[in-house]
Amino acid sequence: MGARRRGPVLQGFAPIADRHAKLLILGSMPGAASLDAAQYYAHPRNAFWPTVEAVWNIPTRLDYTARKRALRKAGIAVWDVLANCRRSSSLDADIEHGSIVVNDFVAFFRRHPRIQLIAFNGATAEALYRRHVLPALPVSLQQIPTLRMPSTSPAHAALSLQGKAQQWKELLRLPPGAG
Repeated sequence: MGARRRGPVLQGFAPIADRHAKLLILGSMPGAASLDAAQYYAHPRNAFWPTVEAVWNIPTRLDYTARKRALRKAGIAVWDVLANCRRSSSLDADIEHGSIVVNDFVAFFRRHPRIQLIAFNGATAEALYRRHVLPALPVSLQQIPTLRMPSTSPAHAALSLQGKAQQWKELLRLPPGAG
């Protein structure tokens, strides 16, 4: 067997967020199309932005800056669990586990104290958070409720866009005291 091909070191993005955010949507790491465009969820077949439109009425036709502004106005933050990693393709399965560096969530939650719910964009984001982030958080931050949503990735074809959007609409019901 040959040596496993090492992917390049990939650097994630700063969060889309302001201090009023109540919902944090976490992905794992931007894919190649997103990294090339320097935009979250830039792959044309990723269902994230159509799902955002279906759930929060933020039109996909808006330019990226306007969509980010609308997310912030709606109290939604978007970020990824990983700050950087090596990965040979855009697939989460190709993340080299020994290369993982997580984002600084303690600092993030300090700057965004109103976060009341964390929604994972797929199982990998949830698994990475639970394994690499949650144990390092203070107990008070470990108590923030979480919810795994179906991945909006085009690799997750088990659900249609409508099916994904329907499940994502659960996020409209923030925990008691939210709002």
